[in-house]
Amino acid sequence: MSHKPFATVALIGKTDAERIAETLVSLYTFLVGRGLRVIVEAGSAGFLAAFSPIARPLAELSAECELAIVVGGDGTLLTAARALYSHHIPLIGINLGRLGFLVDISPAEASRCLDDILDGRYVTGERFMLRARLLREGVLIQEQTAVNEVVIHSWNATSMIEIETRINGVFLNSQRSDGLIVSTPTGSTAYALSAGGPILAPSLQAIVLAPINPHTLTNRPIVINADSLIEVTFRPCRQFRAQMVCDNLSIPDVAVNDRIEIRRDPLPFRILHPSSYDFFEILRAKLNWSAGYRS
Repeated sequence: MSHKPFATVALIGKTDAERIAETLVSLYTFLVGRGLRVIVEAGSAGFLAAFSPIARPLAELSAECELAIVVGGDGTLLTAARALYSHHIPLIGINLGRLGFLVDISPAEASRCLDDILDGRYVTGERFMLRARLLREGVLIQEQTAVNEVVIHSWNATSMIEIETRINGVFLNSQRSDGLIVSTPTGSTAYALSAGGPILAPSLQAIVLAPINPHTLTNRPIVINADSLIEVTFRPCRQFRAQMVCDNLSIPDVAVNDRIEIRRDPLPFRILHPSSYDFFEILRAKLNWSAGYRS
């Protein structure tokens, strides 16, 4: 399959990451050397001051770039994905921390992998996102997207909240717990995993609902169709205080009479991987599976 070549590339970095300066300089000179027009996210441009780069705020990059290279960790890529996905800008992740599920290219391999990708040798992953809406007396108060998960949880570490969940208008369950995680397949290896949820292959069209520390241990994670509408409401309880978090964005001050609707966003985000990308190999490395096995 042939791929249209990229002419303009955005460079986005996690400014407080170790080795960020040297990695950005290396990537910038590599990309310019390939004849590409490079636009640097404004927060990262200071590391490249000697080159007088074109700098733009994150929200403005999509108007000019055709591809974004994200340098940092999975969290940096989540932020970039939410900013760029609606403009169909694909992302590449360069990992500066521990091995990431999304940022899967090491700095040492960056030049080789980027050469392949820029020459059209890559695989495209399409990951769906969630859209959460907070309604109060039928009025939309907040709306946000999430790549990994939407989390509804108690603000008070010593108090549970009582949640009622409906799927496509049909009552699923009520639970007293610390909260509820609604996760995409991408997020199934994040917070939902620590709550006992299953790992989903990234291509699956499914959503995980995982309770956080439920009072009744028979409340277990459940996997539902990705086209489902999830509705969350609350039962009155003493000292109710809850919030909603979409990836790393907090929406505080959820009221007891509010309703939260969560569904798949109509647009996916695209991530490009080297042609050798193997999701299961990353699982084995991250989770230390088969550590003593020799094939």
